[in-house]
Amino acid sequence: MVANKTTRFAFDWWIIEKRFVYLMIAIFLACGVVAGAALYVWKYGNPFKNVAELKYPAGARFISFEGDVRVIRAATRETIAANADTQLYPGDTVQTQTNGRARIGLADGSTLVVKPNSTIIVRDNARADDGKRTNVHVSVESGQLSVRTEQQADGTTNVVETPKTKSTVGESTNASFGVNPEGTEEIRVSTGAVETTNSSGEKTSIRGGEYVSVNNSGRLSATQRLLDVPQPSQPHDLEKVFVSTNGAASVALKWQRPQSGTPAYYRVEVATSPFFVADGKVIERDQLLATEFGASDLRPGVYFWRVRATASSGQASDWSDPLKFIVATRGTGSQVAVSNLSAELLGGNLYLVRGRAEPGTTIKLSGRETIVAPDNSFQIQVTASGGARDVTIEAQDPHGNSSQYKVSLSGRTARGRT
Repeated sequence: MVANKTTRFAFDWWIIEKRFVYLMIAIFLACGVVAGAALYVWKYGNPFKNVAELKYPAGARFISFEGDVRVIRAATRETIAANADTQLYPGDTVQTQTNGRARIGLADGSTLVVKPNSTIIVRDNARADDGKRTNVHVSVESGQLSVRTEQQADGTTNVVETPKTKSTVGESTNASFGVNPEGTEEIRVSTGAVETTNSSGEKTSIRGGEYVSVNNSGRLSATQRLLDVPQPSQPHDLEKVFVSTNGAASVALKWQRPQSGTPAYYRVEVATSPFFVADGKVIERDQLLATEFGASDLRPGVYFWRVRATASSGQASDWSDPLKFIVATRGTGSQVAVSNLSAELLGGNLYLVRGRAEPGTTIKLSGRETIVAPDNSFQIQVTASGGARDVTIEAQDPHGNSSQYKVSLSGRTARGRT
């Protein structure tokens, strides 16, 4: 009789959650990726070792500004008034009103000058960790923008965009971009070079001393010789002109022909505002063939004047920088009263001198000057020479009277001297 053999097998069942299985698979995959990356670096080296990360600097800054300048924040759409501490970040909009002008410094060392009645957007202002390579991108929505670049490192880009063009600005370049209300555009290059592409892909290289216009359909004109700015020669800046017996003055405005280009005629404007706002314009004369114009019947006050040229092709030059002249009656010998004079140390040898006088009084100090505001206040900065204990200001009223005052730099007291 054969004995029966019985074989027994014991099974233990483990219950494993599905998410544990997924976790283990993910861990194995991650280990595989890390091992592959390590093998690649061991064999070929770090592929990112020569790449500098572009970062946004603290922000573009206002170098200077005057009049009504506003900033619209990209993140909040909040509109704020520009001040010395305002920083501009990518997407921020700068708007200058009729009496506004701003100078802005960007990451690559370039400088923007935003003219009155203009709107620009800072699209990009990035700089590499090595401090050399930068990306700067600005859009001109309306008005006029001037750009001045410095020497640029390899890989640096400086782009100015308008509604109809996109331009790459070369190093050591001085150029301006205008977007006119009727939809046309203008590009002027004084020095350096600009590479421009329109919306149709048409490309044009514009060199120093050249001008290109853009019509409403976006077509670029052939390059023209740039019509330079005519330079005013008379009256000189800050020159005083006295009225005649009829209580008014006649002033001969003279200028030099542009050094580049052939003008067909000139336009002259005289105003009581350095921004030539409509309400402040006193004289507007166009189609002038000669390089002088007689401005007559000017009453006592402070005036600004400028001139520009237009070529037969229709190209108009930029305006000359405004010059100021003063029409005054001959002095009566009266003292020009100035009070509340004080000097505040801003740092180093830089002081801010403040005071009060009659509105319209001209305050001169160390080659600089300002006009007393309607609220009777004025302030002006001065750099004092080392060891100087006081500075002298000169106050001139619209009637030609003049008085001098000394301002102590060691305290906040001042003594006057006529």
